[in-house]
Amino acid sequence: MIAVIKSSVVLGVFAKAPFLPSNLLQQSPPSPKPNHLHHLSSQSHSYTLPDYTFNYLSMSNVYTLKDRLLFFILLALLVLKKGVLVCPRGCSISSEPRTKHKARERQREREGEANAKFPLGWQKVSLLRRKLTSMPIRQMKDNSEQLLVIKNHLQNTMNPIQRTPKTAQNGKGPPAGHEPHNTKQSHNHTSPPTKNKGRRRGRGGRKSDQGDVCMRPSSRHCTVAQKPVNPGSADILAATSNGSIQNDHNLSGMEMGFPTSSKSLNFASRPGFGQVGTKCIVKANHFFAELPDKDLNQYDVTITPEVTSRTMNRAIMAELVKLYKESELGMRLPAYDGRKSLYTAGEFPFSWKEFSVKLVDEDDGINGSKREREYKVVVKFVARANMHHLGQFLAGKRADAPQEALQILDIVLRELSTKRYKSESVCVKHRMILAIDNFSSVDLTLLILGRYCPIGRSFFSPDIRAPQRLGDGLESWCGFYQSIRPTQMGLSLNIDMASAAFIEPLPVIEFVAQLLGKDLLSRPLSDSDRVKIKKALRGVKVEVTHRGNVRRKYRVSGLTSQPTRELVFPVDDKSTMKSIVEYFQEMYGFTIQHTHLPCLQVGNQRKANYLPMEACKIVEGQRYTKRLNERQITALLKVTCQRPRDREHDILQTVQHNAYDQDPYAKEFGVKISEKLASVEARILPAPWLKYHETGKEKDCLPQVGQWNMMNKKMINGMTVSRWACINFSRSVQDSVARGFCNELAQMCQVSGMEFNPEPVIPIYSARPELVEKALKHVYNASMNKTKGKELELLLAILPDNNGSLYGDLKRICETDLGLISQCCLTKHVFKISKQYLANVALKINVKTGGRNTVLLDAISCRIPLVSDIPTIIFGADVTHPENGEDSSPSIAAVVASQDWPEVTKYAGLVCAQAHRQELIQDLYKTWQDPVRGTVSGGMIRDLLVSFRKATGQKPLRIIFYRDGVSEGQFYQVLLYELDAIRKACASLEPNYQPPVTFIVVQKRHHTRLFANSHRDRSSTDKSGNILPGTVVDSKICHPTEFDFYLCSHAGIQGTSRPAHYHVLWDENNFTADGIQSLTNNLCYTYARCTRSVSVVPPAYYAHLAAFRARFYMEPEMQENGSNGCSNGQAKGTRAVGESGVRPLPALKENVKRVMFYC
Repeated sequence: MIAVIKSSVVLGVFAKAPFLPSNLLQQSPPSPKPNHLHHLSSQSHSYTLPDYTFNYLSMSNVYTLKDRLLFFILLALLVLKKGVLVCPRGCSISSEPRTKHKARERQREREGEANAKFPLGWQKVSLLRRKLTSMPIRQMKDNSEQLLVIKNHLQNTMNPIQRTPKTAQNGKGPPAGHEPHNTKQSHNHTSPPTKNKGRRRGRGGRKSDQGDVCMRPSSRHCTVAQKPVNPGSADILAATSNGSIQNDHNLSGMEMGFPTSSKSLNFASRPGFGQVGTKCIVKANHFFAELPDKDLNQYDVTITPEVTSRTMNRAIMAELVKLYKESELGMRLPAYDGRKSLYTAGEFPFSWKEFSVKLVDEDDGINGSKREREYKVVVKFVARANMHHLGQFLAGKRADAPQEALQILDIVLRELSTKRYKSESVCVKHRMILAIDNFSSVDLTLLILGRYCPIGRSFFSPDIRAPQRLGDGLESWCGFYQSIRPTQMGLSLNIDMASAAFIEPLPVIEFVAQLLGKDLLSRPLSDSDRVKIKKALRGVKVEVTHRGNVRRKYRVSGLTSQPTRELVFPVDDKSTMKSIVEYFQEMYGFTIQHTHLPCLQVGNQRKANYLPMEACKIVEGQRYTKRLNERQITALLKVTCQRPRDREHDILQTVQHNAYDQDPYAKEFGVKISEKLASVEARILPAPWLKYHETGKEKDCLPQVGQWNMMNKKMINGMTVSRWACINFSRSVQDSVARGFCNELAQMCQVSGMEFNPEPVIPIYSARPELVEKALKHVYNASMNKTKGKELELLLAILPDNNGSLYGDLKRICETDLGLISQCCLTKHVFKISKQYLANVALKINVKTGGRNTVLLDAISCRIPLVSDIPTIIFGADVTHPENGEDSSPSIAAVVASQDWPEVTKYAGLVCAQAHRQELIQDLYKTWQDPVRGTVSGGMIRDLLVSFRKATGQKPLRIIFYRDGVSEGQFYQVLLYELDAIRKACASLEPNYQPPVTFIVVQKRHHTRLFANSHRDRSSTDKSGNILPGTVVDSKICHPTEFDFYLCSHAGIQGTSRPAHYHVLWDENNFTADGIQSLTNNLCYTYARCTRSVSVVPPAYYAHLAAFRARFYMEPEMQENGSNGCSNGQAKGTRAVGESGVRPLPALKENVKRVMFYC
């Protein structure tokens, strides 16, 4: 042994590499791949570490003599037992193959032998190495001092291409590999990833903006970078006072799309509070939550064999807690997330313990057979959440939120809600008998939530309010949303009412009858009926009704092509065939009455399993995730639309019904929830003066309560329409009626300030909707012949009220094939002509043909702070995603930008298709190789900057970027990626060209609602009972340190107004609170399609319309029913990203690109 130790010492002396922490890890960065810019939302990055190098001489700086002796003694034992030596470069010399050596090492880990009691032996280094290489750096946790050293070294030395912004510790990361005797060390560990955890999207594929608040990354340093195209360009990211950056010149350059120099970035801090406006008090649906006075602990739960069902996991843990709470758990009442994490207020008496759980499944077979299954449950301590850090963050003394503590509290409060609405006696999924070792058996309903259905952060139940039928076999369930949020007043619980569509629990035959709208018992189904039924029932759970009390459940996978009477199947090895009708009669004594109907195919499609429709009923509590039709949407809106007074009452009732002060979980964790709405100080910003044409009787206009009209006013820039035509696609509209409507519309355009020829180029042409392309080309060619080659300036189209895909087909053909500007009108508006409707259509026609309706008076007078002083361009950006269930359709990104200064009223736009559900806009900036010109720069930002300069004759010296559709969990990813693209686009145009950027995220899909302090005070509410337009809140319910505010810029029409949430992530223009709030509010009065202020700042609104319009180009069946005073969409120039599998958008015609046609 002495010889072995001496040999090891010699090896250590010759290994001239320092020991931990300096050069423990060596890494060769991979070659960067161009045009794959930080795909942070769709993939995670892992890092391969080399073998470790040991140096005996350097160990004196780290470990004691006792530690070194223990290390070499154990090393000698390993050599004698396994024949393993450690070389200077960390390689292994073994008498057995390396593959077997690795297998043995993995086996030791599984058996709990990997962490020996010496400080960092070769086994522990190897274990840490594998732990690090198995997860992204942003998900690492400090499970020991050595691991922290390794992690810090990685973050300081890794290639910039591999750096990713630090994300929240949201329960995603492998457990630390500690034996029970080591588990009391201070770890920080979360659960492994789970499928679709927290990824519930609303209709339209949009994610809730604040649904991931507890998963949001903390405000620690992350990376933003740029690469000047011209080598002489100055450093692009200059330091600013609001949004800090620090240079790091030790990092290597990157290919296009990756950082070339690392910057440390923090979100913009609040510059102060606004003072402009009339002060008032409003109430918000936030309830103060008292911070617990004790630290919270997290335990990892491992169930073997692995269980994927949360219901089963909850059943196992519920019984474990019930039986062992007093004897083993120290009287602790833990909260469980249904996956891998268990949370307690205070510690368990153990740091590691294994339980044996036996489940006896009461099988619902004919013989009543029972099956016993045993599970091993390991509970292991992994982390402690410090409430003091959370208190410092809420007080504004810390910049980064302790996300672990917020996540624990959120899970605890979700546990309370599920218990409060528990209803085990109804909607029982299935029952099991649980026994733990020799303890007594108990009956437990596995569907812990009973009739309660959790979806994301919302909870729905038919018991809250009676379900309302939506038609076609659907019904609405009411529920509530809740989320814990850090605010200036401390922790608050945000509670709001919610509704969702569910499949009605009907017998399948009744459901199909509603779906098809006809009697199924009298006639067979057509092929189209079968397709519709199959699409509606695929994936739906049904339960059988022909077996008495046995209600076994199945998931529908398809529909048979044959009727029930023709279906047969083999019953034995001799291929004896038996019919479905005979089988059900002989086996269950059930006579199938409607043999002309097909059977449901359930289970695995490879094996035919048939169930007659009349023997099945739809299981209750299944949310309908497909797209609703117009009739269903209207019915759902009637249910969800609540006046502010009623909504406030229901919210208070929900809080009282939850009774947090009486719940044992709340008492256990020390959570106290107020039962009063938060009173918040707000301000009502003044409405801006609007400028109209000098020839009108009213040249200036001051909106009243967020609205005005066009009486006695003329458009400030009215356009001329001398060549136009009309196509009538509605069979119910006669030519004389169509002519009368066109005359009325022409007169309204003239009165509003346009020059509009009352006579069309050719007579009104009537056509059938299915021949839309033929009709459009006929009118186009006929008009060109009549005008001797001059193009039409406008095409009017009269559409049926229910026009299917006609609207989308017409827009696609006009804008990408013929180059026509079109305006669609529905039949109902043609028959019932309204002056207000005609005025709105006139506004749309004017801006589509290149005009402007109104501008801000302060813009004309150059009195808008930080906009009027120097040329300023305002961007809007959004990404729309395909509907739920569409797994391959691309997402559509759109960017619009103002093209006039100082008016900032006209917005040109570009759209592109990108990867499915990719939130980062891929085509903001890009480069490609041209065989003649070499490297060419492009992208939507660059093109719009060039367009601005052509339109105004000046280059933008300030950029304001409104970004829509970003959830809080995506803030860092979007800012890092898209700010980097803006920098590159500017640098590609001119050396040293880096205008300051203000980057603002606009959120509408949140659950904060503001109510008037007194609903009886008519001076503080509008006609609908909502708060007045211009109401802004930037205190109490807003972020403790960051720059955000809520703004209700519109007047309510029906229901409760939803304020927009604006979060300034980056601000190099140093806006004051009053400056950005007033600018945003004033812009909301410049929306071109109506004479009302809108709820979202127009550039973000326009970007949404542009993205939605572009989807018609690829999916014409996604249509809107023409225009009811407005039509949907914009695009100006289409392009496709170079990603495989993404269909390019068809290019728009050049004459269409030159005008704003989205309104």
